[in-house]
Amino acid sequence: MKLIVGLGNPTQKYEKTRHNVGFILINDFHEARGLHWEPAPKFDAEICVSENFILLKPQTFMNNSGKAVSKALNYYKIKPSDLLVVHDDVDLPQGTIRKQIGSGAAGHHGVEDIINEIGTKDFWRLRVGVGRPENNNIPVDVYVLDNFADSELVELRKDVGVLKMIEDFVNAAV
Repeated sequence: MKLIVGLGNPTQKYEKTRHNVGFILINDFHEARGLHWEPAPKFDAEICVSENFILLKPQTFMNNSGKAVSKALNYYKIKPSDLLVVHDDVDLPQGTIRKQIGSGAAGHHGVEDIINEIGTKDFWRLRVGVGRPENNNIPVDVYVLDNFADSELVELRKDVGVLKMIEDFVNAAV
């Protein structure tokens, strides 16, 4: 069994923000398969359980994502090496995708909380570039909570690379 987690912030207020790229892409993966989300209060998340994978959207807000991830890993007895976390990354240019295992949080508080809660950084991350603000006077924490422009969302969704990487992760031998 694999656990795929999309990071973001709950509520409609954050729906189209750069920080919600994990939610946006995991929703696209989910919709392409005709699946449906269920509230999962015991995990502080929304969840979708399929035959060979579980999709999870923590509802704890970004900086406390580790609680939901830890609860799901423990409940389903999933190894961290079978965890994929999809999240935004300001250190990558917009549209750039990197898949890696075992790296540090690099300042991403949601990833940092997951590392702290599960006690290891040995899990897969799918880093989706959102770039940095062009205006150096805009703090990064403000920038990631700004909405994508509609054209940026269209471009993000046109790139099937992320969805293919999630699919490949799901289909990889356990």
